[in-house]
Amino acid sequence: MLAQHYLNISTDLINLLLVVVFSLVIGLELRQNNLNEKAGSLFGTDRTHVFIGLLGYILFILSGPKLWLYISGGMGVLLLLSIYYHHKIIEKNQFGITSILVALITYTLAPLIYTKPLWLPIAVVTIVLIIVELKGYFWKLSSQFDENEFIILAKFLLISGVVLPLLSNQPISAQIPVSPFKIWASVVVISGISYISYLIKKFVFPQKGAFITGLLGGLYSSTATTIVLAKKSKYTTGNYNQIAAAIILATGMMFFRILFLAFVFKASAGKALALPMILLGLLSALIALIIYKTDKNVTVENNFKETEVKNPLEFKTALIFAFLFVFFSLLTEYVLKWYGHQGLHILSFIVGITDIDPFLLSLFSGKYHITIQTLVQATLIAVTSNNLIKLIYALLLGNRKIWRPLLIAFGLIITAGILLIVFV
Repeated sequence: MLAQHYLNISTDLINLLLVVVFSLVIGLELRQNNLNEKAGSLFGTDRTHVFIGLLGYILFILSGPKLWLYISGGMGVLLLLSIYYHHKIIEKNQFGITSILVALITYTLAPLIYTKPLWLPIAVVTIVLIIVELKGYFWKLSSQFDENEFIILAKFLLISGVVLPLLSNQPISAQIPVSPFKIWASVVVISGISYISYLIKKFVFPQKGAFITGLLGGLYSSTATTIVLAKKSKYTTGNYNQIAAAIILATGMMFFRILFLAFVFKASAGKALALPMILLGLLSALIALIIYKTDKNVTVENNFKETEVKNPLEFKTALIFAFLFVFFSLLTEYVLKWYGHQGLHILSFIVGITDIDPFLLSLFSGKYHITIQTLVQATLIAVTSNNLIKLIYALLLGNRKIWRPLLIAFGLIITAGILLIVFV
């Protein structure tokens, strides 16, 4: 009995200390965040929040199961805060309620600590500290938003959270061995990758150079990025190794993107592709870094200007992707039926000159009668063919000064791809 008594004292004491510490930390953060404000501009900071937290603690442990005392105390605190807020509006014409909401959160710490696992109150306090501290950053971030930003977000939520769950997961037919759900899931995944790349470009690296463009562009389409960078090379001055390195880096990101898609749609294919895709990705990244490091002149990076970042979730683009997905599903089924695995290999090589994502996703999602080894070989043939066409695009559209590093780099990557096809 005595041991249980001391155990209860120990628990209450620990919880009391947690309330005091958490309340004090929140109050100190508010004080630090408002150092430049005039005295009296806040209703209180460190000590006030400790007292609010203590009041919540005392009333909670005294309330009993029905919590009437705790609720009454909360209403009293809310009344005082309301009076303060009214005065703030009348006297100072200020309407912000952040400090009031933080005070109410502080009052709820005691029941949160007593009734929930410790990680939850710690998480709540951490979020409060971060959000309060990032006030200036959020002001700066909001200035970068334009009128279309939330429309783009709404489109992504619509295609992923509304349209996708409504679709059937049954194959369309024997001739089209994929379901509407998987078709649209492919659109959602590709759109998601595009959307993430768009957000990083716009908000993390707004003043990006060629190398960052290659890194982020490769997440979405290494072919499109290669074309853009090759064209840009004709309008830049200085050492061109940086643009060449960016093109190779975009190709390296393609390998990691395909590996991610394989794991999402067919885990067994992802496991089988892991080693060759990682090897090709790392080889590309290493070559890009070597080319980049050999450039001692940063003129290109400083003069490089990317075109404006565009909406990544155009509905027309999504429909085209879905159409290509179905088309390649039908074509793959036909080729396998009449020409077997050799026909699939030829098709994979031909597809490499187009957009390989719809083809590969149809391959990962479809229920074809092929072995994992055949699927891996078809994927490697498609990416190797795609690398060949990207080299051709770069040579045709780019400045002659980027030819030499690209010929060497793509030559090594294509050779490595061929060796993996033969020995996989």
